[in-house]
Amino acid sequence: MTEYLAIDGNTIAFDVIGEGPLVVLAHGIGDSRHSYRFVAPALAAAGYRVANVDIRGCGDSSLGWDGYSRTDIAGDLVAVVRHLGGPAVIIGQSISGGAATIAAATAPDLITGVIELAPFTRNQSIALGGLLRVKRYRVGSTHLAMTLVRGSLPSWKKYLDVAYPVKPADWDSELARIEAKLSEPGRMKALQAMCKSSPGDAGAQLPNVTCPVLVIEGSADPDWANPRAEGEKIIADLPNGLGELVVIEGAGHYPHAQTPEKVLALALPFLAETTARA
Repeated sequence: MTEYLAIDGNTIAFDVIGEGPLVVLAHGIGDSRHSYRFVAPALAAAGYRVANVDIRGCGDSSLGWDGYSRTDIAGDLVAVVRHLGGPAVIIGQSISGGAATIAAATAPDLITGVIELAPFTRNQSIALGGLLRVKRYRVGSTHLAMTLVRGSLPSWKKYLDVAYPVKPADWDSELARIEAKLSEPGRMKALQAMCKSSPGDAGAQLPNVTCPVLVIEGSADPDWANPRAEGEKIIADLPNGLGELVVIEGAGHYPHAQTPEKVLALALPFLAETTARA
């Protein structure tokens, strides 16, 4: 059953399954908690209480928020953790990876660990050489730009085609679900607002994180010409010894949906060690 948390006159939707240490899941832009459809049940079966969140403006969460920055999303995630009793490990993908960084830095009493999946956690610049050399980066960047400027749903679908180099078995129904949700009035505007938000607020908080961080990148992620290099920069900006980077070969921007078994194989040992310390 979906629950709703009221925040400043708006609502955040989330599902909770399982019993045990709390793990909060947060998806990327233009998506919903359904993104974790393969991961959430497996984490619950492994002995965790899993709160799967629709971030503001997405899924079944409300529209009409004052902002859609990583700092805004981090505040919502901390509110969910506090509401559910915390502490928690946050698993955040893309924009929510940056939000998880901010949550960990600003609420260290509530956030005991962070797993960042293909995260946007640092200020970005266009890699001109990468646009020439790396086709997936060039194509992905073009479709993202069209989505940002025009609010084009066809361009977003073309981006997803590149971002999922190998499609999940249920991809046709999943894409139809995403298309239907983004066709609702206001949903594409929220996606565009998130695209426009700078990840600099997250990057500024990396030195202030005090809990363990696992960064998982996909080698075929079209959002970077060199995903490994992006992950290495995140680790370098964290306090020494806190961060670990793993690159999943062949995965795109959604490793938790494309290669859930590999993400789980990395996440479960991290969760076991992190929650044992809490």
